[in-house]
This record gives sequence, C-alpha cells and structure tokens, in this order.
Amino acid sequence: MDLSLRTKLQYGALFFALLGCILTCVSTFVPLWKNLNLDLNELEFWNTGLFQACIMQDEGGTQCKEYDSFLALPFEIRMARILMLLSDGMGIVGVAITCLCLDCLVCGERNTKKYLAFCGGGVLWAAGITALVPVSWIAYNMVQEFWDETIPEIVPRWEFGDAMFMCWFGSFFLMFGGSLLFCAEHPAAEQTNKRHIAKETHSTLIYHPAPPQSRSPDLII
Repeated sequence: MDLSLRTKLQYGALFFALLGCILTCVSTFVPLWKNLNLDLNELEFWNTGLFQACIMQDEGGTQCKEYDSFLALPFEIRMARILMLLSDGMGIVGVAITCLCLDCLVCGERNTKKYLAFCGGGVLWAAGITALVPVSWIAYNMVQEFWDETIPEIVPRWEFGDAMFMCWFGSFFLMFGGSLLFCAEHPAAEQTNKRHIAKETHSTLIYHPAPPQSRSPDLII
C-alpha cells in the first residue's frame, strides 16, 4: 500500500522515538559510563555507571557493587541519575503520545491528534535535551581531568564508556523523532495527505457497466 508523506513521517517519528527511548533507558542502568584500565594491574578493568561499579578480572570474572549512599555520590552523578530517570519517563510518555497520533489509529478527531502531535514532539525534545545535559556534563569533567597537568601522569584517567555514546545517540534520536512529528503536522504534509486520499478514493471508484438485458426469443408462428 502506498503511504502518504504524513504517514511516513509519523512512522519515522515513532521509530526514532522508540529507538532513542530504548538507548537512553539502557544507558541509564548499565555500568558502562566510565572505563579505567590500571597500568599497574592489567588484569583488572574498572567500569562505573550511575547506580553501580564493576571490576572485570581475567580470572575471577566480573564483580559489581551498588553504591552505598546516594548522598555520598559526587554532585554530577547525583544530578545525572535524576535527569536520566526524568528523561526515561518523558521518553516513554513521548512514545505513547506518538502512537496516539498515527493516522492508522482511530482515536479522537483530527484536531485532537494535531494537538497531541505538537505535545508529543515537545515531550520528545524535552526528553532528548534532559538526557543530553548529564552525559555532556560528565564528559566535559572527564576531559578536564584527563588533560589536567597538575595530576601526575602515573595516576590513571577515566575514559568514555559505551553507555555515554548510547546516551548521546539516544538523545539525538529522541529529538529527531520529535522533529519528524512536528513535520508531519506541517501544512505541506497536510495538503499532500489530502491529495493522496483523493487519489486513492478515485482509484477505488471502478465503473461497472450494467449487464446486458436478455431478450426473449421471437415467437415463431
């Protein structure tokens, strides 16, 4: 079935919003925000996240431990945990609103869906920005510490973990999904959708000629 421009934009918004929400939710809870490889002991590899820290050993496997106290954490980690949980909640709400805006779903009037689309796009943008702030904040502090000349070179430095890249991509996908949802309600997409509906309606109107009337045979006298 040929889809209209607005329908394609709506499906694209739902895909990127769902993908971004999954990436940000996963990055929130996995302990892969910071990596540390000790030169003195190459058999140990440290990973830390927002909720726990893990030690990877070649012989002993992986051991993880949750943080004992929330108040004992550095300020950036506390704020990152709060903002990431807030972003995950807004991302889930944005995906739900995007589903309600789909033309294939009969739910409310057209004007109601239009208002929901703008609301959903705004929520997705807010979720993306909320996730972008803590990961960029932590990355900035890591870069500052990595190139700090006052710290001796023998002291190991933390490096970017996989979860930080997941969070960056997830935040951009959320904002991109919100932008597609805004574009789906643009007047140009609305006019294209109307022409598409009119074309499909015209193609379904098939002329069926009336069957020929049977003639009675002539009476032979």
